[in-house]
Amino acid sequence: MNLKRHSSEWADSEVGSVNLGAVDVGSRFPQHYEADADIKGPNSQYRPTFNPETPSGSYAHLTVRAGDVDGPRTNLGNTSVVMALLSEAWLFNMIVILGGTYLKAFKFGDLQGYQDYELWNTACWWKLGLLMPLPYTLICFFGIALPFRTPKLLNFENVKKRRLDNLYILTVTKGDNREAVHRAWNAHKHLERMHPAVRVHVLTDEPYFFDGINCYTCPKSFSTAHSKYKARALEWYRQTMRFTEFDWVLHLDEESVIDDESVKRIIDFIHYEKDFHFGQGIILYNQYKYWSNWFFTVADALRVGDDISRFALQYTYFHRPIFGAHGSFLLNNGLVENAVTWDLGSLTEDYQFAMKAWDFGFRCGKICGIIREQSPLDLVGFMKQRRRWYVGVRRLPMLLPKIWTFFWSLGLLSLASFVTSLILGFKFKMGTPRWMAALTDFNFVTFLYLYIVGVFLQDLDKKVNPFLMLARIIITVPLTIVASFMEGASVFYGIIFPPSDFDVIKK
Repeated sequence: MNLKRHSSEWADSEVGSVNLGAVDVGSRFPQHYEADADIKGPNSQYRPTFNPETPSGSYAHLTVRAGDVDGPRTNLGNTSVVMALLSEAWLFNMIVILGGTYLKAFKFGDLQGYQDYELWNTACWWKLGLLMPLPYTLICFFGIALPFRTPKLLNFENVKKRRLDNLYILTVTKGDNREAVHRAWNAHKHLERMHPAVRVHVLTDEPYFFDGINCYTCPKSFSTAHSKYKARALEWYRQTMRFTEFDWVLHLDEESVIDDESVKRIIDFIHYEKDFHFGQGIILYNQYKYWSNWFFTVADALRVGDDISRFALQYTYFHRPIFGAHGSFLLNNGLVENAVTWDLGSLTEDYQFAMKAWDFGFRCGKICGIIREQSPLDLVGFMKQRRRWYVGVRRLPMLLPKIWTFFWSLGLLSLASFVTSLILGFKFKMGTPRWMAALTDFNFVTFLYLYIVGVFLQDLDKKVNPFLMLARIIITVPLTIVASFMEGASVFYGIIFPPSDFDVIKK
């Protein structure tokens, strides 16, 4: 049986109707694959080995026929409202950031000791580090102040759709967290009934295999030239599935959940955004244990702000992964998967994959959808996560990643300058030249706004009571200082104790 279920009768613009038929518990289909005994390595061919307990077809359809009505939906969100707001908010964003900078630097500058009678003084030396984030804040400002393009005004009538045979919604996990695996499967299994091309799969490493779900387990015998762990499993999956240009893969982490509306928007992206072969959308961190730890919730709010600013600029206007890519909510066409492959030797295989795709000439676009994840549970996990990102990106052999991690490192200098300015400011009563004050205030206002918008959007997505939402925004303001020092400590941790291998954090 051909697991991919291609049909030559499908229309060139759309998949045709697929008759799944009755589930035959007497027939079998492959769940495990292993390399031929005589052929190992990245170019090996695979033959199926059959699991005698696995019925044919997808378990997502089997559970419905067996009378399981899925239970309460856990992949809920407010995607339409969030995306509609973002599409109209760009002018407001510009006014708030520029207006806030103007008020702080010019209207209330005298209260903070800003002065216009000298361009430089001794205090400028220890305040110079406060200018270091300027490249990042300028990029984020242009990203959030330019129109946030959505397809709402585009007319797709009479536009021929790009052919779609299979959309694999793939949750990638080691498999040792059984609760997370079943949580992801139960959140997504009904998506196969939305569209005949959708397939919901879970990818694990041997020995972790799960009965009753569409589970694919990468065997221990499989090896590649460079990749390990997640990238190794993804390379095995790629070779096993044998993608074509009409196949697409949506990569999700084990805690990632995507809602129905976002899947529809992904299908629209595939059908109509014909210039792009991979893309990403917005990631929120409000799916599980949201606000259970205030510090980590606020720290990850900056990542949301980063998605709607810096990464929005990348995917909406540059269409090249100048700033890299996330490993979750990464939608790839089969051509990209087969050209780049996952045989990558990096701690940040997602970033490396996107850069190699760019080298091959593939372009990326923005998906107007949302997935939801959760923040780390403890400080050790938080710091290990950030350390892996920092060190992994810095070790990539390309120029751009090294430039970005250089500016990332300068954040430590900025924090040191902030602390020094507070301490020495009590002893040396010297004003700050207005030009320097305006630039540092621009950095401050931009960072604060990204944090606040990140919290606001996540609360809006969760349909939080407006009064509670306001209280959380107020709480966010002082917590941004703590979050900044947590981020800086993670970079310092990566510089002093770089990881020798991949860290798996508890979520």
